[in-house]
Amino acid sequence: MSGKVVVVGSLNMDLVTRACRLPKAGETLAGESFATVPGGKGANQAVAAARLGARVAMIGCVGDDAYGEQLRAALVAEQIDCQAVTTTADVSTGIAAIVVDASSQNAIIIVAGGNGLLTPKVVTRFDALLADADVVVCQLEVPMETVCHTLTRGRELGKTVILNPAPAAAPLPAQWFPLIDYLIPNESEAAILTGIPVDSLSSAETAANALLAAGAAKVIITLGELGSLFASTQGVRHYPAPAVVAVDTTAAGDTFVGGFAAALAQGRNEDDAIRFGQTAAALSVTRAGAQPSIPTSREVQGFKPA
Repeated sequence: MSGKVVVVGSLNMDLVTRACRLPKAGETLAGESFATVPGGKGANQAVAAARLGARVAMIGCVGDDAYGEQLRAALVAEQIDCQAVTTTADVSTGIAAIVVDASSQNAIIIVAGGNGLLTPKVVTRFDALLADADVVVCQLEVPMETVCHTLTRGRELGKTVILNPAPAAAPLPAQWFPLIDYLIPNESEAAILTGIPVDSLSSAETAANALLAAGAAKVIITLGELGSLFASTQGVRHYPAPAVVAVDTTAAGDTFVGGFAAALAQGRNEDDAIRFGQTAAALSVTRAGAQPSIPTSREVQGFKPA
């Protein structure tokens, strides 16, 4: 492994139910199966970066409970540096309640738990990890002030800074844009950040240009089966998605972010990094679950589209 990625973000236990369709408001629907699976956008991206070739450290918080122990053990099994995964008393570990339908679409409810206690003060205790990183990755499942602190510190240290603005609830603070090297939303997140509905390549380009106008240096909008759209002041490029048979889209975006970060940390150019992350994400949707679906570098190298 080469290149160092530090992920500052969430760790959740995913409580996954499969059903024929997503329930309507007020409806009780019979499910088909249930499983507990290690997840959380931060942890998923850390696992993806580790399996896809980077040395990885995770900065996050879990509760003093069985789920917290299991999440830490899952990261350790991936050879991820967990010295900065802090156990907090009197709070549960974060969970995500996920329903996956027969078409592999999902609906997710998140309870922050320990993730809500990942403060700037906690991150500051592990500043040496940030200083040793090549790439720093953040999401939005931890407090906003913590994300802002990490983006700021990453920029101060001259690191490549990636923000996956998920889950997005509102436009980003204007002062964040100069701190980010790569802003990576999906189509729904891009729509929330810009107010522009994103349902095609042309509308994705419009949204990406709006984010560039807001101050983003480079934008990658992930578009599911349509692939991804890269935009910078130099222009726009579309990367079609590899053809696969989808089983479960959970963690596909996280796999892309982790794979892209790992490739950058290893010194690949951004074109190669995007294609690498996209192939890893395509492989992930052919399997069920969050972290269990994330492929290895060897699998990505041997991938052949359906």
